Amino acid sequence: MASKQSIDELIYRSGLVMDSKDFAGFLDLCDPAFRYAITAYIPEIRKEMTWLEQDKEGMKLLFDNLPRHNSDHSPLSRHITVCIVDQDEAKQQAKTISTLQVFKTSLDGGATELFAVGKIYDTVALNGDAPKLLDRNIRLDTRMLGAGYHIPF
Repeated sequence: MASKQSIDELIYRSGLVMDSKDFAGFLDLCDPAFRYAITAYIPEIRKEMTWLEQDKEGMKLLFDNLPRHNSDHSPLSRHITVCIVDQDEAKQQAKTISTLQVFKTSLDGGATELFAVGKIYDTVALNGDAPKLLDRNIRLDTRMLGAGYHIPF
């Protein structure tokens, strides 16, 4: 089994590579069976919403198509704090819960603002040489993200 430290490092590294827009580096941290989702509960309509749902190949396609989008290019800084790591030796997996704060720094003037908050629910595969992300659900509390930002959290 992987150590808690190696699982924590995987999760922290996933935020750092996304901050630097190293999308290939992010995908290298993912298991071939990786699934990704961004979800939120919308109290106004009392329903769960799924804003993005992709497998690893879908994420690669999304990343490859980013240059074609008319996007806000303001950099994001993800602050991730791993709170819970529950390892299941029989399944060779770990379930983790982390808090997420995303800050956006404006290209025009350099002001930084809190952009989004939520939690990250990860399932980590522990059956290889190093832990790999198997499933990630970004569960946002923030629901107003504005227009023009296409890079996942």
